[in-house]
Amino acid sequence: MAYDIIVIGSGPGGYVTAIRAAQLGFKTAIIEREHLGGICLNWGCIPTKALLRSAEIKHFCDHAKDYGLALTGKVGIDMGAVIARSRAVSGRLNAGVGYLMKKNKIDIIWGEARLQGQKNGQTQIEVRPPLKPAHQPQNPVPQGVLGAGLYEAARVIIATGARPRALPGLEPDGKLIWTYFEAMLPPKLPKSLLIMGSGAIGVEFASFYRAMGAEVTIIELLPQILPVEDAEIAAFARKQLEKEGIRIMSSAKVIKVEKAANAVTAFIESKGKTEEVTAERLISAVGVQGNIENIGLEALGVKTERGCIVTDEWSGTNIAGIYAIGDVAGPPMLAHKAEEEGVICVEKLADLPGLHPLDTSKIPGCTYCMPQIASVGLTEEKAKAAGYAVRLGRYNFSANGKAIAMGEDQGLVKVIFDKESGWLLGAHMVGAEVTELIQGFVVAINLETTEEELMHTVFPHPTLSEMMKEATLDAYGRVLNA
Repeated sequence: MAYDIIVIGSGPGGYVTAIRAAQLGFKTAIIEREHLGGICLNWGCIPTKALLRSAEIKHFCDHAKDYGLALTGKVGIDMGAVIARSRAVSGRLNAGVGYLMKKNKIDIIWGEARLQGQKNGQTQIEVRPPLKPAHQPQNPVPQGVLGAGLYEAARVIIATGARPRALPGLEPDGKLIWTYFEAMLPPKLPKSLLIMGSGAIGVEFASFYRAMGAEVTIIELLPQILPVEDAEIAAFARKQLEKEGIRIMSSAKVIKVEKAANAVTAFIESKGKTEEVTAERLISAVGVQGNIENIGLEALGVKTERGCIVTDEWSGTNIAGIYAIGDVAGPPMLAHKAEEEGVICVEKLADLPGLHPLDTSKIPGCTYCMPQIASVGLTEEKAKAAGYAVRLGRYNFSANGKAIAMGEDQGLVKVIFDKESGWLLGAHMVGAEVTELIQGFVVAINLETTEEELMHTVFPHPTLSEMMKEATLDAYGRVLNA
């Protein structure tokens, strides 16, 4: 069967790309071996947010008296019900992707794809029945989909995503050493937990399990937790996480792990000393690597580097007719980056006018721990390293009426402007609901907004968003409410 475009992988990047391709008139199919919606929808972004919502409500219940409310007795935790709710959320969205494929007349091909070669401008793809996956699909294979066979397309877009990275000697075993897969489906709540890595995945799980009552220790190789974030924001977040009882060991390295029947002991090297820390479970959250194996890249000579497919500004590989988007094409490994990358790719294939390559420096990043963290653009350090003379503005949640009324007065908004032009270079936030607030700065930075435009924008009162304006005013010595 021949198509104009075949997308391999149905994660956020893959299925959105397929929809846009179909909208543009391309005969489109998508190949999936395990889950419609990919890792993000089934095992990443979405179910973790459902878990974190349960943790947030537990946190509020524990602090009910701060709001003048009395809850009798201790708040219980039904871990099975918490997990069931998380899986139900994913299941609902999984079914939604199937509906979107049908609505847009996109064929679903169920199985494992392998590139075979190219002939007469077409790429041949063999699809085999899927091997038993490590994590079984939550829902049955959708009815009416295509199966194993030989398919071909004028263009193939690879969107196979990524998987947890394993360190030698610290490989996850599914029982004592977990990846995020096992961390989302614990048979029971562990009393203690070690987490290697303080990026978004590590910090979110630390926040979840601590709110649920576990003793949590984070181990980070670098001096700063949340290494991609602005140093000031990361330091603020660290203090808040430590206030919640999370132990953080930075500039620390796990050199060895010993397993017992129901516990793991990590030997941690830090500042010239070695410390032994024992916990019931260890989560390895040391990053992800692209799924480039066993899809036939070698047969066509597709170039890879550091575990990812090498692409140009329009997602093209070194082989004509082969494209790659999302995590498999390299960082930033974010669902929203994959979606936009795929849309731009197919719009370029359709030769739409006025297109621009994706500027990854303007893609926001969000971490959904307590407190939340969100950012876009350059950090203070990177702005200075790039040669900018900067103006910095800061505004604390403790001076904002809405934050105080919410009982969420611990947070910080930080903005970075180019001193010469007034352009907004970066915005960094930590505190309640900042993952929703950041989009205001994302729009501003993409429109090359200046400080004058932000200072003369009227923000509603009382809202958390007022802090965005106040931080801007602070950068120019004009702050009103601090």
